[in-house]
Amino acid sequence: MATYKEIKGTDITVVSSDPSNPVTGEVWYNTTTQQLKGYQQVLGNAWSTGGNLNTARHNLKGAGTQTAGLAFGGGHTVVTALTEQYDGSSWTEVADLNTARSSLGGDGTQTSALAFGGQPVTAVTESWNGSSWTEVADLNTARRQLAQAGDDNTASLAFGGETPGSAQVTNTENWNGSSWTEVNDLNTAKNVMAGTGSNTSALAIGGTSASALTESWNGTSWFEVNDLNTGRANAAASGTTSSALAFGGQAPPVVANTESWNGSLWTETNDLNTARYSLGGAGTATTALAFGGFIPPNSTATEEWNANIAVGAWVTGGNMNTARQNLGGAGTQTAALAFAGSEPAKSAKTESYNGTAWAEVNDMNTASSGLSAAGVINTAVLAFGGQVPALSAKTESWNGYVWTEVNDLNTAKSLAAGAGTNTAALSFGGDGPAPSNITLTETWNGTSWTEVNDMNTARRSLAGSGVTNTAALAFGGTGPTFSALTESWNGTSWSEVNDLNVARRNLAGVGTNTLALAFAGNTPSATGLTESWDGTNWINVGDLNTTRVSLAGAGTNTAALGFGGEALTAATEEWYGDGKLTETFTTS
Repeated sequence: MATYKEIKGTDITVVSSDPSNPVTGEVWYNTTTQQLKGYQQVLGNAWSTGGNLNTARHNLKGAGTQTAGLAFGGGHTVVTALTEQYDGSSWTEVADLNTARSSLGGDGTQTSALAFGGQPVTAVTESWNGSSWTEVADLNTARRQLAQAGDDNTASLAFGGETPGSAQVTNTENWNGSSWTEVNDLNTAKNVMAGTGSNTSALAIGGTSASALTESWNGTSWFEVNDLNTGRANAAASGTTSSALAFGGQAPPVVANTESWNGSLWTETNDLNTARYSLGGAGTATTALAFGGFIPPNSTATEEWNANIAVGAWVTGGNMNTARQNLGGAGTQTAALAFAGSEPAKSAKTESYNGTAWAEVNDMNTASSGLSAAGVINTAVLAFGGQVPALSAKTESWNGYVWTEVNDLNTAKSLAAGAGTNTAALSFGGDGPAPSNITLTETWNGTSWTEVNDMNTARRSLAGSGVTNTAALAFGGTGPTFSALTESWNGTSWSEVNDLNVARRNLAGVGTNTLALAFAGNTPSATGLTESWDGTNWINVGDLNTTRVSLAGAGTNTAALGFGGEALTAATEEWYGDGKLTETFTTS
């Protein structure tokens, strides 16, 4: 039998304490804890932001790969003939179609593509050679909202769609490089389907009335296979009949759902960052491209899909001693502070986290819930506002041992957000005396609070991030509907920036104004959804293991902590943004 070293190339080391800087794949036995441990890289799937199209549009078509894509046709204010080429980072306008149209069929590569049919209802077919479009032989049946599969401009399949009389059709036609030939029909007449594959092996996915039906083409005939998990129309797809991806569409409502096909079953995987329908798609099941579409309004957004890559992950940490919700939190992933909250009575309890376990320390002077906090270490924290049970303006400072009452906020409030440190803090938004959702912002200089310029949008139950009182981020909340709004503070005023992908309230936030993490909350149902902010956009990353609301957070967007929450949980989770973490295999 082969030894571990022969298989992996390294021995299992025996140590009395865990290595401070392990390498990926390293395994060791800790004699002190009597545990076998290893350092691993978490792999997963993710959509990331790519370069925007030059022209926002929907009902367009795509061809090519993630790094060499083609987008053509579609509609914005009118149908368009625009063609754009993608190089893996940006889109460039190239030669237009000869016939402007939307809701067309199209496939191929960046240098050899085919466009056919479309709206206004047409049979016109055009061939792309990498520099220009040329009209070739028409489809036998003019139609719009059809689907397609094909490798290049010499081999393609057109199927389904809608004819001038608004009749959905089953017609399938095969292109051999010079003409279209009618072949065996789909089993079910549909339009607004997604299609992918080749002219000898294709998939017809979803379609009319948010259908979940999937049909597979074997080069001769269509046969039904397993349905999508989420039925939808106007989705996009990429890949082959043995490995495909379906993304976006109308369920209704507009969805970001992404599903992976393994040749027999669809499995839900990580969603698009931007929900949309009538979008374009290209690439494979492991490296795909999504672009354009209707949100509403028309979109220029491009997203790149990569499978089996390094991704961030949440892992279970040590439970708090007291379960609670609407608590405050501050510090880092390995040195955090949890305080106050509802258990369900208002609490003054404080606990300190050392990266493994929580320990009870001295209580706050005033029991409260729904308060805000500032502090980048667990030995210097500021807590302010909340309910006691009335709205409170109280502020307390923590020095690592005890809480001390200091000067109050100017306005009593709860469910506000906080940022900064115990000597330079910011309080913003929240539930005030009247109206209930407020825009009020106050800054703390280590001694007193001063009112400064208000937020643009009043809301409560929002989250914030920032390590100073001159640079902060506010996101989510309710005011009065669930909000995805994000605002950035520059020390003087708030500016609206790109929204969260999913509107929610009662979420947690950590990090800075350029590198933040938003997690959990109500959407309105409880969620574990996590989004990472890169200074420009929010990107969906790995979800919490336990869905919850009204929790607290600490740390950064690469090393965070989430703890507590509704319904009265003591659970703690640790976020590793690079997906590199220590795993315990056995305990003696």
